[in-house]
Amino acid sequence: MNKIAVLVLADTETHGDLGRAVNALEVAKEFRDAGDQVTILFDGAGTRWVAELSKPEHKRHQLFESLRDVIHGACAFCSAAFGVEDAVAATGIALLDEFEQHPSIRSLVNDGYQVITF
Repeated sequence: MNKIAVLVLADTETHGDLGRAVNALEVAKEFRDAGDQVTILFDGAGTRWVAELSKPEHKRHQLFESLRDVIHGACAFCSAAFGVEDAVAATGIALLDEFEQHPSIRSLVNDGYQVITF
């Protein structure tokens, strides 16, 4: 069994950014559906996607919701820095502050996860 951590860093500003975020979710879905252990983290500008994809009218909302069980969380520091801390908290997605107010990627690597970034 693979252990995969999908790290979403893409911003929400362009069509290309949407493509990267959707590709991240599709990769996570493929691994999860194959029975692999998957976790998704939103970091940097990628924290903006949590609020965007939580909107029922977003065209990729269903994909996001179908993966909610494997979303580890969003960076606490970056959520605040990008002005979406309250919006992320309102979705119920955890704000991660494991290492200096950021998620600990090292702990994932130590736990045997391969990290894939988008």
